[in-house]
Amino acid sequence: MPEPDQRLFFLLQQAAHRLRVAADRRCLSAAGITTAQLGALFAIGEGSTQREVAEQLGQRESAVTAMVTRLVDAGLVAKQPHPHEHRAVVLRLAAAGEEALVRVGPAIEEFNARLRAVLGEAGFRDTAEGVGKLARSEW
Repeated sequence: MPEPDQRLFFLLQQAAHRLRVAADRRCLSAAGITTAQLGALFAIGEGSTQREVAEQLGQRESAVTAMVTRLVDAGLVAKQPHPHEHRAVVLRLAAAGEEALVRVGPAIEEFNARLRAVLGEAGFRDTAEGVGKLARSEW
């Protein structure tokens, strides 16, 4: 059996790009949102501050500010005054944001089914575990 490719970082980048393009296509078709917007909607959930969303997404708060502005302008997210911090706001999914999550659900399930078909069930679990470790580790 040949030795596995030692260019793991390159392969991860290549796979991430191809998967993101394919997933974006599906999400845009199903609900008119990108995977980046989907991630933000998931992070906002029942209500979050921009700082909390940035932490969950592993991004700078300034990048999340621009994303939130686009989501608010699209009617997917609503801002409410924070109950304890006068300069902060709480982000909540608007009805359209909740509907987008419902519409995108089958596309995400189909995408994950395709990943399982390519990797096999054990490969899917092992890959999810390994990539999760990489995402959580300190560099």
